[in-house]
Amino acid sequence: MSGAKRDFYTRDSRPIVLVIVLIVIALIFYIGLLGYRGIELIQDGSVVGIGLGIGVLLLPLLGIWMLVATLRAGITHQRLGRRMREEGRELDVSSLPRRPSGRLERDAADELFATVRTEWEADPDNWRNTYRISRAYDYAGDRTRARAMMKRAVAQEKAESS
Repeated sequence: MSGAKRDFYTRDSRPIVLVIVLIVIALIFYIGLLGYRGIELIQDGSVVGIGLGIGVLLLPLLGIWMLVATLRAGITHQRLGRRMREEGRELDVSSLPRRPSGRLERDAADELFATVRTEWEADPDNWRNTYRISRAYDYAGDRTRARAMMKRAVAQEKAESS
């Protein structure tokens, strides 16, 4: 394993986890506050207050659903990434040229994508290939397709594990 690759995978993740925990705590606080305001509106007793209160109470439910879905997806993606690293199948981009922002140079990302796409087209039902093409889409800057392919990789891995 190269030095840059080792540094990336052995970094201390505690600061990131701490930030995520703080964001979750803040969201839970605001969701609770929103729920409290919805109840206050309903207790007001007016038709408008009750209508608004019910609407406001739906927002915390939506917020909780989004929070749980996002955390579950992040944990699942991390698990797949760990499996790929353990199997030696994670994309190695440590030697590719980067922009000052840290993103890969466009030509390098496109070349990487072309290589990974060929692998994926040979076996699109393999979750590992789908995971790799998701990462390649991300490196190429196509986040929409990257997310769609990552969802597909998760579904394929889940079906394989069942």
